[in-house]
Amino acid sequence: MPTLIALAGLPGTGKTSIAQALTRRTGAVLLRIDAIDAAIWQVDPAREGQGESYLIAGAIAVSNLGLGLNVISDCVNPWPVTRDVFQTAATQAGARHLGVELICSDPVEHRRRVQSRISDLPGFRVPSWSEVLARDYLPWREADLQIDTARTSINDAVCRIAEALR
Repeated sequence: MPTLIALAGLPGTGKTSIAQALTRRTGAVLLRIDAIDAAIWQVDPAREGQGESYLIAGAIAVSNLGLGLNVISDCVNPWPVTRDVFQTAATQAGARHLGVELICSDPVEHRRRVQSRISDLPGFRVPSWSEVLARDYLPWREADLQIDTARTSINDAVCRIAEALR
């Protein structure tokens, strides 16, 4: 049964690094919200995100899950309403949903990661540390997995998620 792996976590917690490594390991389809947002901003730089990127990713997820492919959503996924987009996509496609929340419990390391990030997407601006701290993010206590990337390597995180897929 295909699985939608929905990642969640503040910027700098390792979502993209883990999603890319997991994609290479499993061959899953990667849906990166930052890439969708960057494409939208190339068309309209003044546009504020209103959740369209999550809805677009959800629709693409349904199509790929319907083909029997696993899908990874790489996004902050900050609230129950955004998390529901991916749960609904999995349900519509008759697929399994695996929620994974990533945190970085070491504030010094988290800040270092955020401040050293360089965007690899044209038109996408990475948030500052103060913007990350001000972000409206609700912890995902009901996630199937919670991984502290201050204490877990990318490879170990990928192994944990891959194990949960079995």
